Amino acid sequence: MTFEEKLKNQEYDRIWQEYCGFLELDMDAYMGIQNRLLEEQMRLWCSSPLGKKILKGRVPGNIQEFRQIVPLTTYEDYADVLLLKREDMLPDKPIIWIQTTWEGGKHPIKVAPYTKGMLQTYKNNVLTCMLLSTSTEKGKFDVEAGDTFLYALAPLPYTTGLIPLALTDEVNIEFLPPVSEAVNMTFSERNKRGFKMGLSKGIDFFFGLGSVAYYVSLSVAALSEGSQKGSSVLKKICSMSPSMMAKYLKAKRECKRENRPLKPKDIFRLKGFLCAGTDNHCYKDDLEDLWGVRPVEVFSGTEPSCIGTETWNRNGLYFFPDACFYEFIPEEEMYKNMEDKSYTPRTVCMDEVVPGEVYEIALTVLKGGAFARYRVGDMYRCLGLTSKEDETRIPRFEYIDRIPSIIDIAGFTRISENSIKNVIELSGVEVENWVALKEFTQDKGRPFLHLYVELSPSAVVNRAVSRELLKEQLTIYFKYVDQDYQDLKRILGMDPLEVTILRCGTFAAFRRQTGKVLRHVTPSVHDVQEMVKLQGTLDGRRTY
Repeated sequence: MTFEEKLKNQEYDRIWQEYCGFLELDMDAYMGIQNRLLEEQMRLWCSSPLGKKILKGRVPGNIQEFRQIVPLTTYEDYADVLLLKREDMLPDKPIIWIQTTWEGGKHPIKVAPYTKGMLQTYKNNVLTCMLLSTSTEKGKFDVEAGDTFLYALAPLPYTTGLIPLALTDEVNIEFLPPVSEAVNMTFSERNKRGFKMGLSKGIDFFFGLGSVAYYVSLSVAALSEGSQKGSSVLKKICSMSPSMMAKYLKAKRECKRENRPLKPKDIFRLKGFLCAGTDNHCYKDDLEDLWGVRPVEVFSGTEPSCIGTETWNRNGLYFFPDACFYEFIPEEEMYKNMEDKSYTPRTVCMDEVVPGEVYEIALTVLKGGAFARYRVGDMYRCLGLTSKEDETRIPRFEYIDRIPSIIDIAGFTRISENSIKNVIELSGVEVENWVALKEFTQDKGRPFLHLYVELSPSAVVNRAVSRELLKEQLTIYFKYVDQDYQDLKRILGMDPLEVTILRCGTFAAFRRQTGKVLRHVTPSVHDVQEMVKLQGTLDGRRTY
């Protein structure tokens, strides 16, 4: 029976229990599901050529041995098999391959196989996210056949392209614009077409990266422009349904009286608002102001699929027990491993996490997935083991960011030490030393890449001019090396690079004074601040 058939039969309690019942599990029941599904996955994975390749002749007999014998893995461990799509090597037959960026300037893409079991789980979990995005309390939701869904998602072969396929099998959802049209449109074209259709049909659901959702939301302000273009406004009004026309005209009057621009909430009444990706905390307040609804955050990735969601209280992510087996690398263990690559960090399971602690997550994809004990590159903080507000008895988390070796800006980029080195080498600029931090603007808290650079003495001519020239030149090569970086400007209108040029000898002076050698990517922000202060005294006088 499909989701839509259950809706028609008004089996609301059954729907809630089937899709959201995991929220009522206690820790023993949750781990029971995790362990049972991992044991099934172990049999598939360990007997596959891919598993045997990584295990190197060893065979774990139980979950404890699996966690001891199977090394923590990264995409490099799978690349030779997956990039060639060697289906004969995999634990189960893939139905579809999903793609994303790997590392700009070094590895253009990475791909991940999705099996029949993974796709079924993905479908169920996406429906769970939709239900919870409309929920105001336990057991209550508002999803109907015929609901409209603003299409602000990347199409296949990206993960979000699976959402229309998953939902279409279960319930009649009308995407704005239709997926068959959207896949052949540019981002801007989809945006304009979706809002135009929304004016006629209304918008019930909106799902996108937080940064993209914010940019798309600003487009509705264009509806209030054109006071000197009566024919354009008349054309917009004529395309609306009578009810939407009434809302639009009323909203225009109210906005004029309040002397403010038109916002989406003045016209549309969202049932559900979902956002994914990094840096969502930078956009949630603005999105709530624009739409009148605070987005529910979900977590989905190319390799793990859809693994977590917030509830109606929007106070932390809960991980679905049937998507992956979760292990957590404590933050101090992660840093030990960053300093010493030969060090094997310990992991804890879901029933061992500690409130307030930060973890890097490691995943074993269930239902025939290819990845085992896989370091996907994301960090979470445990917010609590229970929640009185949600009436839950399982841990909940907040997404922190990518791991320190990667700088992700607004969900678009994966800037690594290697990519920055490539950019500097290609630019031909004589750089003595550098560090890169992800920082946030003071006005709206938007993320950007801050590069602190020490030029060689021969390259220093005029500090102010050098900074602008260096920024311009590095930006050119960032766009060349990393297509996603270019999309930040093209799609979101962001200029994500800031450059600070330090005095010659600053890095050496800091090393002499503190004994520290800073990591190139995401060193301690306090150490960088101390180094910036120090460089102002190098020639005996303070600079401001």
